[in-house]
Amino acid sequence: MLTRAAPTHAPGPKRVLALAGNPNSGKTTLFNGLTGLRQKVGNYPGVTVERKVGSLVVDGSQWDILDLPGTYSLTARSPEEAIARDILLGDMADTPRPDLVVVVVDASNLNRNLYLATQVLDTGVPTILAFNMMDVVQAAGDEIDIDALSERLGAPAVATVANRRDGIGELTAALARHTGDAQNRTRWTMPDPALAPVARVAQELRTAGVARPEASDGEAARLLGVDGSRERIERYGGAQLASIVQSARSGLLEAGIDPTTLEAEARYRWIRAVTTATTRIHHERVATRSDRIDGVLTHRVFGPAAFLLLMVLVFEAIFAWAGIPMAWIDAAVSAAADAVAGALPSGALTSLLTDGIISGVGSVVIFLPQILLLFFFIGLLEDTGYMARVAFMMDQTMRRVGLHGRAFIPLLSSFACAIPGIMATRTIESPKDRLVTTLVAPLMTCSARLPVYTLLIAAFLPGGPQAKALAMTGLYALGVVSAIAVAFVLKRTMLKSETPALILELPPYKRPNFRSVALNMWDRARMFLQRAGTVILSVSIVLWFLSYYPSLPAADVAAFDAQRPGASAATLAEIGAAEASARTRASFAGRLGRFIEPVVRPLGYDWRIGIGLLSSFAAREVFVGAMGTVYSVGDADEQSESLHGRLREATWDDGPNAGQPIYTLPTAVGLLVFYVFALQCVSTIAVMWRETNSWRWPAFAWAYMAALAYAGAWVARTFTAWIT
Repeated sequence: MLTRAAPTHAPGPKRVLALAGNPNSGKTTLFNGLTGLRQKVGNYPGVTVERKVGSLVVDGSQWDILDLPGTYSLTARSPEEAIARDILLGDMADTPRPDLVVVVVDASNLNRNLYLATQVLDTGVPTILAFNMMDVVQAAGDEIDIDALSERLGAPAVATVANRRDGIGELTAALARHTGDAQNRTRWTMPDPALAPVARVAQELRTAGVARPEASDGEAARLLGVDGSRERIERYGGAQLASIVQSARSGLLEAGIDPTTLEAEARYRWIRAVTTATTRIHHERVATRSDRIDGVLTHRVFGPAAFLLLMVLVFEAIFAWAGIPMAWIDAAVSAAADAVAGALPSGALTSLLTDGIISGVGSVVIFLPQILLLFFFIGLLEDTGYMARVAFMMDQTMRRVGLHGRAFIPLLSSFACAIPGIMATRTIESPKDRLVTTLVAPLMTCSARLPVYTLLIAAFLPGGPQAKALAMTGLYALGVVSAIAVAFVLKRTMLKSETPALILELPPYKRPNFRSVALNMWDRARMFLQRAGTVILSVSIVLWFLSYYPSLPAADVAAFDAQRPGASAATLAEIGAAEASARTRASFAGRLGRFIEPVVRPLGYDWRIGIGLLSSFAAREVFVGAMGTVYSVGDADEQSESLHGRLREATWDDGPNAGQPIYTLPTAVGLLVFYVFALQCVSTIAVMWRETNSWRWPAFAWAYMAALAYAGAWVARTFTAWIT
């Protein structure tokens, strides 16, 4: 039986403040405004729901600010909402109950948002109400008496416009005045026939030490309704509480009262009375700016066309704008390698630093500008409210293939990274729909594929930035189409089920908060660099070891040295490249690559590409660093230091194609298609295992995507060779 934790404001100097609110209420924007860069991102204990904590100092008092997942009520319908509920009620293991809660209320949608606010007020935790989006209210000509609402609700209240940072000072001043005392609670009432059944359950909750006196009626009503699962009831009070709940439900039904709507009907009746007395709303419905924009952007024809055009422009901007900073990073990496090579004697340590660490990691870090631009545009579109419209437009299309409309957001998130995309499938209520979305999410083109795409497109595809942007768009489109096709097959074979309708709230369009967008960019860039400093660094060192040892026989080294005296600069470069190739061929990596070459040769790949494919099963972007290590880019001279140049110059060592280029246009296209389909990310596989609680589905995903990758690469290479 569970006993609730008490607030922790007494023992230590740090206090815990929880930010709660409906989705799209501006809660996270307010969190960013309060904390800035003082944030830590992790997971809640035992689950993969993201946990964001920031810090704030107000008048010498230190606060840990917890950004709770968005929820419409304390009746949880998803794991994220369950996290928010359990923290607010003190049920979350290893997470103290907050000392203070700030409920962010969308003032332009007052009745719906006050439902959660009144539930939080009834928990007994000191609460401040932040009425956000007041600019939208004023633009509509409506009026809200914040002081009167504060008095009616029994809690301090401030008006805010989070995306303009208006009201942040007033909110921190309210924090400074916080005493830790609970305010008066809301006085919503239930119908007379419901009072006795609810009172019996509430008394049992108080006796068990689960609910505070002021909160017990609301929690009792929720247990009688949709939040009263057998597991939750037994967790609270065991068999005795379960018996009382069942008896109370029977009593309500006999009185003609639906237990599942009891709390909602009673609260909304009270909320409407409060808002009627404290607000002045223009009831005449006039077309807003959002309505006029939606007339175009959600149009059946113009909407999808506008979205496709926008995506093309985004990818073209990624190519065009990232060029200069990428050149700076490339120059810095080359300068660092040259400096190390010049300062240290030649040998294993120098080779490790230049060919392994600097070349391997640097070949991935160079794509940081493109990653930043990608997340900038995604954050911009999300912050304006446009992405919710895209989900709305895509619902009919997704339902035709059997996917739930809510699957669009996880799939869209997978463009950045499949890991948060798979975690976001928890918002899908149907287990089979959730599993289908999890299995196809890795087919969406994540940011880890971007370095590989950029390398091959820039090196081998003809045309200017527009043509390359179209090629990139085509790869993204191929991932989307293949995900839809696989979902279609799965929903009609292994995972048959009915797909429920999509219910989605469209937030009003608003100006993006560039501070929030920048903070999101910073978080994603930090995660990308952490991968470069951990997984990619480790793989680069392993690859260097495999490609450096065993050393080239002394006789072969002497033969190369004998060719150097009196040779021209161009000849010396050729001798150096030949020696590097011989070293790699004689190494462990060369032997492993030649061992698997018969498997990949039908795709037009040699043993060096095979090494890159094997290494990138840890993380896709490792392929670029692997190629940098295999081709010894760190030691390249002025004429051949570019990895693009080395790939263009690479030729077959033996066989019928000896001396011919490896990286032809058909081979490059096939390799691009291979990376569209292949599941090459250990982290994604691990998250799939955690989310499905089984190795069966990650293994299935890896197998079907590997088959798609091999077959797709062969078809793409063959077709490209036929038409060129």
